[in-house]
Amino acid sequence: MGCATDRVIRSFRNDLYPGYKTEAGAPAELLAQFALAERAIEALGLVLWPMVEPEADDALATAAARWADDPRIERILICSPDKDLAQCVRDGRVVLRDRRRGLTIDAAGVVAKWGVPPAAIPDYLALVGDAADGYPGLPGFGAKTAATLLARYGSAAAVPADPGAWDVLVRPAPKLAATLREHAAELALYRTLARLRTDVPLPQRDPEELGWRGAPRAAWEAFCDELGLPRLRTWPHRWRPEPA
Repeated sequence: MGCATDRVIRSFRNDLYPGYKTEAGAPAELLAQFALAERAIEALGLVLWPMVEPEADDALATAAARWADDPRIERILICSPDKDLAQCVRDGRVVLRDRRRGLTIDAAGVVAKWGVPPAAIPDYLALVGDAADGYPGLPGFGAKTAATLLARYGSAAAVPADPGAWDVLVRPAPKLAATLREHAAELALYRTLARLRTDVPLPQRDPEELGWRGAPRAAWEAFCDELGLPRLRTWPHRWRPEPA
């Protein structure tokens, strides 16, 4: 198990697009808990990937890409329902796990939820925008229109320039085709923002390095005592063996 965090909210994407999400508007009490969350992860004996320039999602995408074909790995579960991470899904190898709803989202689930296959998610987000990340998408493109075109053509770049050649029903096709042509630069930028990196320099090269051997009892109990959380002291179901 690897746990990725955003140590800071700003990332390299803010250099590409000034409107990308920042810490503006985030409650100070929430921001103050970022470091505390990382301490909790480490106190549980889990591998921590704290991100500064890339984002946490980039770390997860890198890990999924790095080990998806490793024969020692039965399946990779990305524990998030985030649509950005849907681009990492690979049938039989990488799935999203929404623990709150008890759902496992495979490639068919991505299509059912967003109307496009995993590989088209960056194009989908570039067209419709992502309010959480702060970029608007292209005017006139809603979720249904974008999904219809991408399900048929695979990517925005593959959509025929001549709307008369479109063999799917979307309206108004001439106006949408003009938008794709006139906003090509914005589309490319938003796709870059949406596409997750798979080259984050995670220190672990072997999946065995991610093995969880249990929580280090002394460290975890000291952490709980420091924060005045006695009920959490016994929550770990496995304690790391003490060195002989």
